[in-house]
Amino acid sequence: MRVTEIAEVSRSRMKISTDEELTFVLYRGELRRLRIRQGEEIEEEALRAIREEILPKRAKLRAMNLLKNRDYTVKQLRDKLKEGGYPQEIIEEALDYVQGFRYTDDLRYAENFIRCHIQDRSRRRIENDLLGRGIDRDTLERAWAGFEAEGGSQDEQAMIQALLAKKGFDPEEALPKERQRMYGYLMRKGFAPEQVRRALRSEEPYD
Repeated sequence: MRVTEIAEVSRSRMKISTDEELTFVLYRGELRRLRIRQGEEIEEEALRAIREEILPKRAKLRAMNLLKNRDYTVKQLRDKLKEGGYPQEIIEEALDYVQGFRYTDDLRYAENFIRCHIQDRSRRRIENDLLGRGIDRDTLERAWAGFEAEGGSQDEQAMIQALLAKKGFDPEEALPKERQRMYGYLMRKGFAPEQVRRALRSEEPYD
């Protein structure tokens, strides 16, 4: 395997590209120790150390350090490791490692997210946020089922009424254009159309 390019990532870290489309990041001292130079072949022993020792250990530590401060979905953690320049197989090895200790759990993440935001975000907004974080639809449905089995619920109408009061909006006094603007605002918040029309005391479709 030949090194085609060595590019600086930071003062201490360098990105190595090879003719076999393998890219990875090493520290400058490691480049010298492993005798990696642009345009030259990587020695077999050096390549083994990179693939089996240096990068796997570093990726696992990186994942563990990230998870010390907050929860991540598997997708979020994968993206973080990609940003660090780790090859895909090393990333998957690190993810398998932390999942083996249940340090990542998308169902737990989704359930906690629902509990945290049930009072300030609509169900649709919560679902869109979780889908954007890499939670799949099946896990999302199981998270809602678990939340509801524990007695959890959401009153979207009360949430909408609180927003209307905060904005000083009176459905009885509002002009049609004002109602339409408010309808759009509440829909962007992710509330169900029937709940919005009920709050605005109107059967007009608007959309």
